[in-house]
Amino acid sequence: MGSLEAILKQLDEREIARNIGIPHDEARMAYALKKNTVADFNEFVRIISDYYSYHFSKCVAGGASLTSFEAQGRAKEIVEQRYHQSRGTNLQAAYNDAHEGTNGGLRAILDMIAEQLKYEAVERYTRKVFDDQIDPTSWENRVDIIRQFISRCGAELAPSIDTSHPERYAKDYTDLIKSYVKALSQTSSIFRRL
Repeated sequence: MGSLEAILKQLDEREIARNIGIPHDEARMAYALKKNTVADFNEFVRIISDYYSYHFSKCVAGGASLTSFEAQGRAKEIVEQRYHQSRGTNLQAAYNDAHEGTNGGLRAILDMIAEQLKYEAVERYTRKVFDDQIDPTSWENRVDIIRQFISRCGAELAPSIDTSHPERYAKDYTDLIKSYVKALSQTSSIFRRL
């Protein structure tokens, strides 16, 4: 079936940028804001929901749309999660930034949503590359390719990845992919916008 070289070729930074990064960045750039602040919480929720729906439709769902409650729930979840991770705060703090124009205002919040959607797309793309290149019917092939991948990319992976037991990830390489994409997000220009 596949080979490590085929996987690495498809996971090349330029390939990921072409397939994922550029379309997501262009979608974000095309969504214009009239102002960088909001008048109230309802306007804040309406704008982040509208943006999530727009970006999801353009880059993830190929034109399909989400219900308004689904877009609203997902947008709020991303913003809450990102604010909690980066600042130890919550959705209320994000609203305050959008209302007052602090910390980049509404533009920075929409950037967070775009970056999260791009991150998820890179994870799905990486999973597809692995699925396409690793023969699911050959245990030996799976272990061999995972062993080679860990040998080549192990230094970039999280310390929680047990590099001495590739068979652990040959059975289910979800954790391996998540670790790889997280490392990629910290070092690659794909995840940095101008």
